[in-house]
Amino acid sequence: MAGAASVAQTPDGAPTAYFGDRTASIYAVDFATGELRWRTKIDDHLDATITGAPTLHDGRVFVGVASGEEGTAVIPTYECCTFRGSVVALDAATGEQLWKRYTIGEEPQPTGRNSAGAQTWGPSGAGVWSAPTVDPDRGVVYAATGDSYSNPPSPNSDALMVLDMATGEVRWVSQTTPGDAWTVACMSPTEEGRANCPEDAGPDVDYGSSTILTTLADGTPILLAGQKSGVMYRLDPDTGAILWETRISEGGILGGIEWGFAIDDNDVVYASISDAFEKPVGEAGGVTALTVADGAEVWHAPPVQDTCGSREGCHTAQPGAVTAIPGVLFSTSLDGHIRAHATDTGRIIWNADTVGEFETVNGVPASGGSLNGPGVTVVDGMLYAVSGYAGLGIPGNVLLAFSVDGE
Repeated sequence: MAGAASVAQTPDGAPTAYFGDRTASIYAVDFATGELRWRTKIDDHLDATITGAPTLHDGRVFVGVASGEEGTAVIPTYECCTFRGSVVALDAATGEQLWKRYTIGEEPQPTGRNSAGAQTWGPSGAGVWSAPTVDPDRGVVYAATGDSYSNPPSPNSDALMVLDMATGEVRWVSQTTPGDAWTVACMSPTEEGRANCPEDAGPDVDYGSSTILTTLADGTPILLAGQKSGVMYRLDPDTGAILWETRISEGGILGGIEWGFAIDDNDVVYASISDAFEKPVGEAGGVTALTVADGAEVWHAPPVQDTCGSREGCHTAQPGAVTAIPGVLFSTSLDGHIRAHATDTGRIIWNADTVGEFETVNGVPASGGSLNGPGVTVVDGMLYAVSGYAGLGIPGNVLLAFSVDGE
C-alpha cells in the first residue's frame, strides 16, 4: 500500500511520481510509463511506514517517517517501544540518502518491564505522518510530529520541528502538548491488554496534518499548525513562538484536525473536524473557518445529522483533509459525502453521496464508501476523489471524477 504521491520533474526533465509505502520505502516512477527509476528504503524498523506525500524542492525529496508500532503495542509480550520518527532528504534523481534526522535524538534504552514481563524501552515515537513543509527563503523544512509511544515522553513529540534544509540540523522545536505518551493498548478494557499502555498515558493528540507556511496581505510571514487536540495554532516561523491558538473542537484519539487544513487568498484558514471516537453520529464533524491574522472564527458549519440511517460503519466525522479553491471549500466525510461550502458563509452549495455501486471505465466492480485521509483534487474544471476507507468507516474501492457542473 502506498501513501500519497507527488509529481515533479527530475533534473533531467523527466516527469516523475514520488511516493512511499507501508515498508518505509520511497519510489521514483516514470509518470508516463510506470517504469521504476529508483527505490530507497529509508527506515529498517519493522513497523516503519510512509503516509505523507514526499515534498520536492531543488532536486531533493523530503519525506517523513511514521510507524504502526503504537498498534503493535497491543500485544502484551511485545517489547514496547523502539521506533523513532524521522525526516529524510534524498537526491531526487538517484534516491541517494543525503541526510536523516530522527525526531528523538536519543536511542531507546531499557526502562523496565511491563506487567506481562516484557522488556520496555524509551523514549520512542514522535512519527511524522504528513508531508514536510519546505521554506526556501529560510532554508528550512518544517515537520509536525506525533505522540510518544512509551515513557519517558519526548519533548519533541506533539511538536513542530524545524530542520536545516541542507544538513537536517534542528533549528527550533515548539511542543504544544507535553507528556503525551500513548499506544493502542491504552484502549484495552482489561489490565492484561493494557500492559504496554504507558503509566500516566496522554490523550493521543498528535499531529497528522502538514503545517502551512504563508504570508498575510501585508507580507507578514506566518506558520499554521492544526492538531488532533482540536486546536489551530499560528506560530512565528523564525522562532516557533505561538502567536495565537484557537480551539475548534474537543479533540482526541481520532479527533480535532486530523489530516489536513487549507487557506485561501482572503487570509482565512479552513479546517474540518473529526472527533470520531469522542462524539456520536450527528454530533461529530463540521467545518470551521478562522481568520489567519488573529484566529477569530469567521463561521462554523455543523455536521449534517441525517445522512447515516442504517448504513453500517457510517459516521458524520470529517477527519479528511479539506481542499480550497476561490470561493469554494470542499470537505469529505465518513458518511461518504463530498460537500462544497461557500467560503464566505459556510453554506453547503453542492453535495455528492459517493456510497453505492458504480459502473467503471475499466469494467472492474467498484463501490464507494467513507472518505478519509487526503482531500479531493480539483484541476481544469474536474474534481477527483477516492471513495471507500475500510480502516475506519464504510469500505469501497472507487476513483470518482466529477465535471464542473457536478455530474
